[in-house]
Amino acid sequence: MTFRPLQDRVVVRRIDAEQKSAGGIFIPDTAQEKPMEGTVIAVGPGARSEDGRVHPLDVEVGDRVLFGKWSGTEIKIGGEELIIINELDLIGVVEPTASRMAA
Repeated sequence: MTFRPLQDRVVVRRIDAEQKSAGGIFIPDTAQEKPMEGTVIAVGPGARSEDGRVHPLDVEVGDRVLFGKWSGTEIKIGGEELIIINELDLIGVVEPTASRMAA
């Protein structure tokens, strides 16, 4: 099954949280917070203005984005947990740095 979001909505797949803290301590699943970072897997066509024009979204499929802790609506499609978020609720796009790209 495929899912196409409408208007200015974006479908995001959460990026798994680290299982180990910076100090090397393993964190159990029950103690972990849900990550607020994900990968865009689908985007709508854009928001429609009052004059009927469609304004395309600033994010694209494959972008890595940050979003608020309580943003969006969680859904399950094909057994996978996804989030549908309005573009306005996205905080920003995480751009890869030159040092990350070389690694």
